[in-house]
Amino acid sequence: MAKALITWGGWDGHQPDKVAALFAGWLGEAGFSVTVTDTLACFDDPAALADLSLIVPVWTMAKIEKEQALNACAAVASGVGLAGCHGGMCDAFRENVDWQFMTGAQWVAHPGNDGVDYAVRMVTDDPLVAGVGDFRVATEQYYLHVDPAVKVHAVCDFPVVDGPHAPNGPVAMPVVFTKRWGQGRVYYNALGHQANVIDHGPAAELMRRGLLWAAR
Repeated sequence: MAKALITWGGWDGHQPDKVAALFAGWLGEAGFSVTVTDTLACFDDPAALADLSLIVPVWTMAKIEKEQALNACAAVASGVGLAGCHGGMCDAFRENVDWQFMTGAQWVAHPGNDGVDYAVRMVTDDPLVAGVGDFRVATEQYYLHVDPAVKVHAVCDFPVVDGPHAPNGPVAMPVVFTKRWGQGRVYYNALGHQANVIDHGPAAELMRRGLLWAAR
């Protein structure tokens, strides 16, 4: 049976426990053996990590030990999948560049904060997004610094809210992207400020597909 590890913690405002439970339910329904933990000690054992099919981090604004991050990077490079959303993956460990290199992006701003109404547009016909169609959300709109090597599948358009970024003109910002890290697949979805953003509709379908795609 494929093994998935979901680890959650960090800033409570992102409801990491509820998001972790949502992901655990989807993976369980897909036949995975799922371990859910609220500690980063799960990254201490390289052999245990290498035995996984999928790692799902749900941490925001936390701190990870350098060796723990390197163990996670090595596991993904060996073929273990990595998938996550919003701040739980790409604003997890701001001080760790190894993590940012692997995940492919780092959050830097959400102009307008929560409740911004914007469109999510599909930009490939990849099976990850095929048939989902464009849709609108009212939530945080993530401005990311993004690895140019990622493959972008869905975007949103800036600026929606005025700010110092607006004079730069229109920007198509990745919402869903994938990349490779060694032999491993990496999936990221910028939606997911709270569980109710991604527990239904197109956002849920995108995230569910991404978890399954990333898994070894």
